[in-house]
Amino acid sequence: MSKEFKPDNFQVGIIGLGLMGSSIAACMLMAGHPVVGVELLSDALESGAQRVRNHFKLAVEKGLIQGKAENYLKNFSVSGDLEALKNSQLVIESIKEDKQLKTEIFQKLDGIVGQDTLITTNTSAIPITALQQFVSNPGRFFGLHWMEPAYTTRFLEVICGENSDPEKAQFLYDLGELWQKETVLVKKDLPGFIANRLMYAMYREAMHLVDGDFATVEDVDRACRNVAGYFLPMMGVFRWMDFTGIGSYREVMKDLFPTLNNDAAPGKVINEIVDAGGKGIFNGHGFYEYTPEERKIWQELYNEFSYEIRELTLKYPADIIQKKLEEKKALQASGLPKGNQDKKD
Repeated sequence: MSKEFKPDNFQVGIIGLGLMGSSIAACMLMAGHPVVGVELLSDALESGAQRVRNHFKLAVEKGLIQGKAENYLKNFSVSGDLEALKNSQLVIESIKEDKQLKTEIFQKLDGIVGQDTLITTNTSAIPITALQQFVSNPGRFFGLHWMEPAYTTRFLEVICGENSDPEKAQFLYDLGELWQKETVLVKKDLPGFIANRLMYAMYREAMHLVDGDFATVEDVDRACRNVAGYFLPMMGVFRWMDFTGIGSYREVMKDLFPTLNNDAAPGKVINEIVDAGGKGIFNGHGFYEYTPEERKIWQELYNEFSYEIRELTLKYPADIIQKKLEEKKALQASGLPKGNQDKKD
């Protein structure tokens, strides 16, 4: 993002102030944008605004922002009317995964905002191409896929549809840096985009291991936490294969790939849980059982973890090698041993 770009002159509109929409609003406010939040469910308007304020309470406690929360929240307004978004330069829709409902909103929004306003949808699975046809100038329409909570996590996918303008995609990609994301650009529309395709491949194999009685739910989770959980935040899959011997991976793939699960439908265990009304931590019944107290503690622990893992990922950014090489080059140019670097002045 160029130094000339001023976030305080770039208004962002958020449609939907639920769990994800409220944390996206917090992310935008922390980045310096004025934000207009629209909640179309009248009985959810105040609770949505309160969610945003609550995010700032935690952000202050964790030192995520400088100064008082009020300095950011003064740039936040809420409304129950899409007309409030007419001056927004970027609109992020974050309502439930209902294609028909999203379509109706985009058709209304198209007649309200300017022709150059960037319009984006926070969807996990609906094709961007299928939605961008409902706005004029579809080149300005993209997917923005976030991870909860949006103001602490480093993940963001910018997804292009068939008609998306590559220059506008690059602009959104660059904005991700201002939002403190390691942005991923999905150049061509495909179901699930990048992150979900990777994750659902793992979900399917995990359920296969439990359905086939190869392992328990608990042990599959332990394996994930103590293998992928260790290297993925730092390296990702391709860097990890480079780091640990790419040739051996190819040999294992030859034998292992034919045995991996490729079922086209969800497995027995998850079907039984969902069919019985299980909603996971939201009602205490899922792959695990949760008491009301356990549900509360898990949410508190995840909030704490999201801040801690953020600090760790910030310590090991994608360009860490380049930064280390630049530091080394600067140190060599100074002619001083590393231990004497502080004595240069």
